[in-house]
Order: sequence, then C-alpha cells, then structure tokens
Amino acid sequence: MEKQTNAPLTIEELEERNARQEQQIAELTAKLKWYEEQVRLAQQKRFGASSEKTDPDQMELNLFNEAEVLASSGTPEPETETVTYSRKKTAGSREAKLDQFPVETVVYELAEGERVCACCGGALHEMSTETRNEITVIPAEVKVVRHVRRVYACRRCEREEIRTPVVTAPMPKAVYPGSLASPSILAHVMSQKYVESQPLYRQEQQFARLGLTLSRQTLANWMIYGADQWLSLLTGRMHEHLLSQDILHADETTLQVLREPGKSAEAQSYLWLYRTGRMGPAIVLYDYRSTRGGEHPRQFLSGFSGYLHVDGYAGYHKVKKVTLVGCWAHARRKFDEALKVLPASQDKTETAAGQGLQFCNQLFAIERELKDVAPEERQRIRLERSQPVLDAYLAWLRAQRSRTLPKSLLGQAITYSLNQWNKLTAFLKDGCLEIDNNRSERSIKPFVIGRKNWLFANTPRGAKASATVYSVIETAKENGLNPFQYLKYLFEQLPQLADPRDPEALDRLLPWSPSLPLTVRVFKS
Repeated sequence: MEKQTNAPLTIEELEERNARQEQQIAELTAKLKWYEEQVRLAQQKRFGASSEKTDPDQMELNLFNEAEVLASSGTPEPETETVTYSRKKTAGSREAKLDQFPVETVVYELAEGERVCACCGGALHEMSTETRNEITVIPAEVKVVRHVRRVYACRRCEREEIRTPVVTAPMPKAVYPGSLASPSILAHVMSQKYVESQPLYRQEQQFARLGLTLSRQTLANWMIYGADQWLSLLTGRMHEHLLSQDILHADETTLQVLREPGKSAEAQSYLWLYRTGRMGPAIVLYDYRSTRGGEHPRQFLSGFSGYLHVDGYAGYHKVKKVTLVGCWAHARRKFDEALKVLPASQDKTETAAGQGLQFCNQLFAIERELKDVAPEERQRIRLERSQPVLDAYLAWLRAQRSRTLPKSLLGQAITYSLNQWNKLTAFLKDGCLEIDNNRSERSIKPFVIGRKNWLFANTPRGAKASATVYSVIETAKENGLNPFQYLKYLFEQLPQLADPRDPEALDRLLPWSPSLPLTVRVFKS
C-alpha cells in the first residue's frame, strides 16, 4: 500500500528535510554575503578613496608570527638612532627656476628735467635700483609662412646659347605636400590631443577664436598623414630596438572604434602596450588590435626572448620563448578590495584579508629598500629576505583556501595568488626584474585619461594613427623630451632624409639619441 500523504513524517525524513533546509540556508547566506560585498565594492569604487596605500595605524597585524619566520638568531639588534634635520630655505630659489626663459627688461627712470632735488635744487644721481619679476604669457598666434623659391637663369645664355641653364634655390621639402600643414601645426595638434587630452572639436573651436577656420576633419587627416607617412618610420625602428631587449612589460586596455568592419559601434577593441624595463633605453609602444586575443602579443613580440612582465591575463601564455613575470600589485589589490568591502563595524586588523594584504606589504617594503642597489645584490637579498615571506605566504594561502568561499572577494584574492604563483615568484630569478607591472600601468594611464575626453576613435585607421602618435609622445616623455618640440623637430627633419628608411638616419632621431638638439629637451631645475 502507498503511504498516505498526510501521514506524520518519520524522524529520518525530518532529519533529511532539516539537512536540506540548512544547506539551502547556508547557500543563500553565502550568496547574500557575496551580493553585499559587491554592493560595498561598487560604493567604495564610486565614492571611496582610490588609493591602495595601507594605513599603518589601522593595519598593525601580528600575522603568521613574523618574528619567528624572518628573524635570524645571528643578526645583532640594531642600535636605536634618532635622526633630525633642518631645511634651509634658499633665497631666490623661485627666481632661479626662471633662468631658462628669455628676459625682457623694462627700465623706469626720471626724465632729465625731473632729476632735481626738491630740497636744495641740486642734481639727482642714480643711487640704486629696485627690481621685480613677472611671468608674462604670450597666447598662441597664427601666422602664414610663405615659402618663395627663386629660380635663376643666365642672360648671356639666353641671348647666345641654344640651351639656357636654370638654377633653382634649394628649399626644404614640405611635411605634407599640397596642404597648408607645417611641422609646427602638426606637432601642436598632436600634442594638444595626446598630451593635453584636447579632442579635435575643441581644437577646431580654439582655432576659430584665433580667426582660423580649420575643420576637425582636416585636423584628423593631418594627424593620420603625419603618423602614417613619418612617425610610423620611427616606431618601426623603435620596435626593432624593443625586441632586442631582455626584459619587457605588457598591458592592454579597451578602445571603442565606431566604424570597425564586422563589429558594432558599441563593441570594444583593444590598445596593447609594450615597453622596456628599468634597463636599456626607455621605449613605449602601443599597438591597436580589434580583439584581446593572445595571438596579438605573440605576433608583436615575435623574435623577442626573455622576461615579460604581465598581469594575470591568460592570453600572454601564447607568447613563445618568454618567461612570464607576474604582478604583485594585482595580487595585493585583490586583498585591498576584500578589506575595503568589510562592514565598517568589523575589526579589520584581525581579518584574513588584512593578513593577506600585510604579506604583500612586506614584499613591497623590501623592494623599496632595494630600489637603488645593483641587480646582483638585489637578487641576493631577495633570496635571503623575500623568499621566507613567500614560503610563509604560500602556506597561509593553502590553509585559507579550504575555509574561504571561492566566489567571495577574499576567495578570489586567494585563488589569484595560487593560480599565478609561478609567475608571482619569477621576480626572484633576476635582480633586474620588478615585483610588479606598474611600469606598464603608468605608461597606459595617459591613454586612459585621454580616452575620457575624446571617448572613441572613428575608424581603424584613426586608431592605428593614435597608437603611433602615443608611442612617439610617451617614449619622448620617458626620455626627458618636450613632446611638442620633439614632434616639430621630427616633422622638420624626416622629410629631408635622403632615405627615410635608413636605420642609421632614423637612430639619430630616436628619443634617446644623443644627437638631438637641446631645444627638444625638457629643462630640469
């Protein structure tokens, strides 16, 4: 016989139902905590401080018994030393910073008839002078430079000879034949957009206020021509120098291109960044691609072998013949986010997120002390001091993984470090390597800031031109050059080269070339 539906449940059935309900409650509670985390994280990103610096008064953690892990019985106690200093104000330091600028002197003096003493009527003589300095700004002005080329012929040959020789005076080649563009206006438009983040429609309005009618379409055509025709020669040579290095950094960010074939206007494209490390010439290159596929860095870095600093993106595994070096700033940031979303009433000094953050802080503290030491010494001290911290951190990660919800921010932070462990510990292999990929993030930041102003690129060709111009400008800045003056110099010199693809000629124009004139360099007081 079938059991009646209204019959009382047995103890076993009640226990089973209770177990199911407890499991459901646990799952719902975990999901609720995850949603609460996401809400607090969104609020923190929107309204909270963006800095990831740790407050030393808030995060004094006694984790994993640091003294037992790091202390050495053979190391003597450091002596307590009190350091005091005083800062002396240098007289005239403000004026000293003005030495690089031209000076126009205006002298105020009494007329001859006024140089008479009001007391006795005697002649007045110059006793001293009083001086004050003012900074005067000359606003941008537009002028037309008319290039007139004289053509000469011989009168005698005209009269007596069958053939008359004609001699034409030499004249510099135009940067953009058939247009009104000059080296200075090309450099100005590019530096305004890619250094000062001024979109072309604002520049169009600025030129209109100066009385010059230039459409944004014309400005865009000038920039694309200058990038394709001239600056791409330089970035191609910079690419060759980049591939010859031993250590590189890479990163990527999104870019919206409105008229990309096969994609909607809302779809995201990508700007990839590649740059050199702390050794060798400072080279920063951007590469526009329509997707985030790992084949793009593999293609761009073809021929490179060495260490590549990256974040946690798996696409970089497609790059051949490289050792990937992970970023501890990314690992630390995840614990920082997990800490920031905790309820305000909770004591953060006793949390697992705080402990994970402190492990990362110790590694960064060691790196700050090693900032100016030689690579060989840096590697030795890392093995001596950073390796024990890494060993303790790995043991802590494995212990925490089993007691942390994987989808929580803390669980994601722990999983990230464990999954990236081989890359995160690769910085121990060479003293020239860095503990993070912040060098790339700093180099990609100007593009991210500029993107907030001009928002998108219109066509793939415009996006490629933007990548080229950014490459030249950011490399120039890294090498201490004035972007406008350097671009102007390039647009003056490149059209005059006998062979614009000659590597030796291009090397003399590269941002780190010692043959560049002083006029393109930034004055440093």
